Amino acid sequence: MRTAIWLYLFLFVAFFDLHAQYPILTPFAVSLGAAPSFIGLMMGLYSITHLPGNLIAGVGVDRFGSRLFIVFSLGAAGVILLLQSHVTNPWQLLTLRSVSGFVLAFLSPACMSLLARIATSRIRQRKLMAGNGFIHTLASVVSPAAGAYLVAQIGFTTAFDVLGWILIVTATCALFFIRDVPAQMAVPLSGGAQAKAGAEAIGMRVEAAKKSGKTTVIPWLIFLLPVAMSCAQGILSFELPLMSTTKEGMMTTGLLFSIVSLGALFTLSMLFLNRRSPFQRSLWGAFLLALAYFAIAAGVPIPFYALLFVLGMAKGVIFPALSSLLIERSGGERYGRVFSILSIAFSVGAFLGPMLAGQLRDFVSPYYIAFVGLMIAVSVLPFYADTPRTRDRADAHFSHSG
Repeated sequence: MRTAIWLYLFLFVAFFDLHAQYPILTPFAVSLGAAPSFIGLMMGLYSITHLPGNLIAGVGVDRFGSRLFIVFSLGAAGVILLLQSHVTNPWQLLTLRSVSGFVLAFLSPACMSLLARIATSRIRQRKLMAGNGFIHTLASVVSPAAGAYLVAQIGFTTAFDVLGWILIVTATCALFFIRDVPAQMAVPLSGGAQAKAGAEAIGMRVEAAKKSGKTTVIPWLIFLLPVAMSCAQGILSFELPLMSTTKEGMMTTGLLFSIVSLGALFTLSMLFLNRRSPFQRSLWGAFLLALAYFAIAAGVPIPFYALLFVLGMAKGVIFPALSSLLIERSGGERYGRVFSILSIAFSVGAFLGPMLAGQLRDFVSPYYIAFVGLMIAVSVLPFYADTPRTRDRADAHFSHSG
């Protein structure tokens, strides 16, 4: 439990630091002379450079643990922010953002894998994943407005320096306070006999699975949802800052991002949702998210703030549910690889979103593109059946129910 508390604390600081950049990167790029299409390219490359990092993390986290990857990711991202404060043209910013995308790709798979290993039951896993989403959202509620306010007071250069040093200090603290949980220790033990019994039970299940010819397979259709979600999020992150690039506009943009996070915080605080099927939560949350983007694209006579709040509510339902769904489908094996593939899916979508928005915004509302992508994912997802056999496979991670 102590590891989870420290991890949540460092995650809060890291997410606060990273989300604080959302409303200020686009105005900073504009101040360097970047066009909207170039900004879309920059955001897309930042996401696509996650891919090699995700692939390395997938194997590395399972083999070497999460701690070193978390420390490296945070520390390297901090150094890049220090360099970013001294760029003088858009191409330098593009290069640094691409490298930043690579090093930050290790953070999510490492953290999610460590949280999954800490859990002692399926319900506890769901709660830990919901807690991760809660911390993420709590940090993102205040950080966009804080980042915009910081730039308005001290300027871009000093703001990036401050954010960079915060990440470096967080990485140093993580090195001393985070402890890895080996895969074989993920099963709670209360004595030698129980440990032996638990090992034998798991061994019997594995042998039975081998004899029956059944293997743990995660349908690729599931990963269409994170692609669509991150594509929609990339479009939103691209469009909101372009509404205004002045200092006053940055404050407004920061508040808009905070409203989205407040919506997610609202649903994440509904702990009773964790007892519902992760599949059902993922499906209906995605449908609500699609409707919110359609309402924005169609200009429905509803306040923009209200639509952003609903959009955040949908995200607050989907993110922890999707993590729990993948844990159940993984059968308690290879968490690093599972969350690495999830991060890759998010990276692909985050690459497509800003790129499509930057190239097509003169012809069609980017929010409509987000709606179409989400509806495709919602339409395909039901072909994956949430069967009892699927849920039973997740129990291979535990020696007894929590």
